[in-house]
Amino acid sequence: MKRVIIIRYSEIFLKGKNRGFFERAFETNLRRALEGFDAELVKQIGRYLVQNFNEDELEEIVEKLKKVFGLHTLSVAYETNSDLQSIFETAKLFCRAEGTFKVESHRGDKQYPLTSVEISRTLGGMLLEYGKGKLKVDVHDPDFRIQVDIREHGRALVFGEFIEGANGMPVGTAGKGLLLLSGGIDSPVAGHMMAKRGMNVECLHFHSYPYTNMQAKEKVVDLAKILSEYTCGTTLYTVKVTHIQESIHEKCKPQYMVTLLRRFMYRIAERQALRIKAQCLITGESLGQVASQTIEGMTSSNSVVEKLPVLRPLVGFDKNEIIERSVKMGAYETSILPFEDCCTVFLPDFPAIRPKLEDILREEAKLDVEGLIAEAFESIEKIEI
Repeated sequence: MKRVIIIRYSEIFLKGKNRGFFERAFETNLRRALEGFDAELVKQIGRYLVQNFNEDELEEIVEKLKKVFGLHTLSVAYETNSDLQSIFETAKLFCRAEGTFKVESHRGDKQYPLTSVEISRTLGGMLLEYGKGKLKVDVHDPDFRIQVDIREHGRALVFGEFIEGANGMPVGTAGKGLLLLSGGIDSPVAGHMMAKRGMNVECLHFHSYPYTNMQAKEKVVDLAKILSEYTCGTTLYTVKVTHIQESIHEKCKPQYMVTLLRRFMYRIAERQALRIKAQCLITGESLGQVASQTIEGMTSSNSVVEKLPVLRPLVGFDKNEIIERSVKMGAYETSILPFEDCCTVFLPDFPAIRPKLEDILREEAKLDVEGLIAEAFESIEKIEI
């Protein structure tokens, strides 16, 4: 009898002839999550086992695995011989002193002499006798369950619970996107959601040093690190846009500051995405959340993107829904640290809520767009996470 972790995958089982592609990506990501642990990953039919690990590291291993996209559920189990006496002795480890229980069995080995129902009924009777009147069977709403999985080669897996995983599709199966990562709540959640659909996510952050301090940059690095736990690592690029904001502030009407700056951001982001062979841009915009995120504001900003789609996975979410996801992924406490990002620099008292594109183009004509973009790219910094 030995301790193992059972891993079951999510949507991969729906795939047909290309299932192997998704399984290989999933296995690669599992191995990345297990780096640093002395553990063995074994592929079985429709699942994986983690075995031969240091049990002192069990909780940490489980937490790492729970962040691997494509993982539906996992269970901490014991592997034992498939004879009923061995299963019974193992089941006692999951049995409470009193209360109601249910035995649920799955017979992966169809050559096993008992059916799933017969296994459950027989093992349930043995546990009732073991409980000496303090245990009762309740098949509808038991206090605890004992799961039995009969496998091939005379082996069985016995466990007590299913632990929910991250679900989704394995990262690396849906191309690459470049996330415009701010220091706020929304953009890390947007990156997390696209990674859940199998996309490799790299990050681009705009800063306004010295108007924003180094702590603001460190906060973004920390957010990228949190996101990287789900994306199997990432690369963060930082770009200085102070000179762009100063030029807009000097030459353009203040109410268009936010929209003009975002147009520069989109231009820079698309060019950087093409450099790193990303296939889309990702933003944390939510319709109507702030002045720049009206449909008119989004249209004015989006119009400068020429070759790539802009994905906005949060566009229909309200703030509470976004916060819930931020908390769940572990980014919220970092996101709310009080360090300003570049969008707060030179922020007008009354930004244009529904900017007209012709007005934006007229103001933008006052600027040396290509010269400002070229200067921004001279400041780019690459951080591997």
